[in-house]
Amino acid sequence: MEAAVMGRREEEKEKEGRCPQAGREPPLPAEKKKKEEDELHLAKRRKVLCSEFAAVTSSDAAVARSFLADNDWHLQRALNAYFEPPLEEEDVEEYAKEDVEEAAAASAGPGSCIDLTGDATTSNAGVNSADSRQQEDDSSFSLITWNVDGLDVGNLKERARGICSYLALYSPDVVFLQEVVQPHLRFLEMRASSYTVIPGNIDGYFTVIMLKKSRVKILKCEIIPFPTTSMMRNLLVVHVSISGNELCLMTSHLESTKDHSKERMKQLKIVLNKMQKESESTTVIFGGDTNLRDSEVAKLGNLPNNIMDIWEFLGKPQHCRYTWDTYSNTNLNAEYKCKLRFDRIYFRPAADRGHIIPRSMDLIGLEKLDCGRFPSDHWGLLCKFDVIL
Repeated sequence: MEAAVMGRREEEKEKEGRCPQAGREPPLPAEKKKKEEDELHLAKRRKVLCSEFAAVTSSDAAVARSFLADNDWHLQRALNAYFEPPLEEEDVEEYAKEDVEEAAAASAGPGSCIDLTGDATTSNAGVNSADSRQQEDDSSFSLITWNVDGLDVGNLKERARGICSYLALYSPDVVFLQEVVQPHLRFLEMRASSYTVIPGNIDGYFTVIMLKKSRVKILKCEIIPFPTTSMMRNLLVVHVSISGNELCLMTSHLESTKDHSKERMKQLKIVLNKMQKESESTTVIFGGDTNLRDSEVAKLGNLPNNIMDIWEFLGKPQHCRYTWDTYSNTNLNAEYKCKLRFDRIYFRPAADRGHIIPRSMDLIGLEKLDCGRFPSDHWGLLCKFDVIL
């Protein structure tokens, strides 16, 4: 009797094992293993996508996962959604109003110009504007390079206006911008009517070179890809003539973060090779957010003999050494504190060495706007040159 009862219990257990709740047999071991492997592969793939998104946008894992999940884990769609957030309804109306005002100003006739500081939040960088506005003679020219942090969507319009205020204040002949996004580009094209605006791309985020129409004659331009970048980076090159001197102007945003040091050094090699290959009669100037550490330049054997770091050439002035300073710049509210010289300007003189000489370098963007933030999480660099006639 006891044996019969035990037999029935074993039979019931076997049935329960085959159909625990739904009356279906459990997955075979091979099927279960494959399912687990697929789930593990999917989890790993999504982790990689999060890492790639975070690397490109400089965001954290939570932001990356949120944007990717909202876009079916399609990386490019998620990046597009991050870089081009929808404008609020009042923003659309205000931009439309500004377009009408700008069109009216532009139609006022020859000699009229659009004031970049009109209705902008002006930041006084401690320089008297009357002294800062250069007389347009042939004995000098000026250049600004600045990572404008378009990836930070907070106060984007106010910060864009602040950047335009600085351009109006210093009136540089050449401008190198990095981390520009489409709203920036449209704003610059609308406001900076006295400049030719040349983007290094039009998708995601990119670099821009701006050239003052009254001073700079464009000869040709090209975009050199970085073949192994994972962050949409390239080298934007424009050949120009200033005061009768031929210049090759270059800007780039080299690969970001400590983990991408090897790729960043490969990109620096491309930049330096391009600088050296230019005609000896041409002055070559490269400027941008290099993300470089001094140790990385040293690993490459330092700069070639005919290429100088302008900051070093000018005697390493301490007041403009650090362009990334989380002690003073609070835009990121970063818990970590560091000072780094990410933004650099390299110079290869023409063979005769006498025509163009770096004269001075200063930081810009050092004061907060009315919104309580700086124009960017980077300070900009203003560099002035003497032209020997």
